[in-house]
Amino acid sequence: MGLSDLFKRSGSAPKCSAVIVAAGSSKRMGSDKLMADLGGLPVLVRTLKAFDASECVSEIVVVTRVEKVPEVAELCAQHGISKISKVVAGGKTRMESSLIGVSAVKACARLIAIHDAARPLVSTELIRRTVCAANEYRAAVPVISSVDTLKAVGEDNLIVGTVDRETTYRVQTPQVFEATLIKGALSKAAEKSMQLSDDSSAMEMMGVKSFAVAGEEENIKITSPRDLLIAEAFLKSRGEA
Repeated sequence: MGLSDLFKRSGSAPKCSAVIVAAGSSKRMGSDKLMADLGGLPVLVRTLKAFDASECVSEIVVVTRVEKVPEVAELCAQHGISKISKVVAGGKTRMESSLIGVSAVKACARLIAIHDAARPLVSTELIRRTVCAANEYRAAVPVISSVDTLKAVGEDNLIVGTVDRETTYRVQTPQVFEATLIKGALSKAAEKSMQLSDDSSAMEMMGVKSFAVAGEEENIKITSPRDLLIAEAFLKSRGEA
């Protein structure tokens, strides 16, 4: 029996600091997707409320665009997000923003969760599951299986092979790591000016393997107006819209 099972049985859970990365440009959306209405609340607020409600989260740091810092801070106050400790300006890339975020958490933080602000339907159970796994394995990432056949395509747009979908998964957030490990990994990636697709890639560069936990189909990332419609449908199925 793993530590995560023990936490479930005892009713307690490890704590983490949560970094919500909200510094993207929303180019594919055409407008600020994080301020878009989703079931009567801005997308960003729904994301923050999930982490604010989690027993595993002790503080929340929001990383946003520099011009959005006052607006986001005011939004947090308006909606009573009680665990907010800082709202900080992000960097030019996702990796830079993640590094700024993990550097801004409290020095006593032992675990840090990094989450896409554009995933507003994350559940408190997924947060707990990932934090508990990271507490046991040092790094944990939620994943979901691929239902489609996956192909590798060459530069000439010709298919060069089939990817084994039995061992290939789609990655979600929150991704949770030991604080010292993720701070070091992101710092090294920044020093080398590396462009990483997600935060766990920085851990892989350090030779640290992340534990895969079961993700959730509803934990979609809002990137287009169509995604908002899908998210609204999920909210209605939950009875929350």
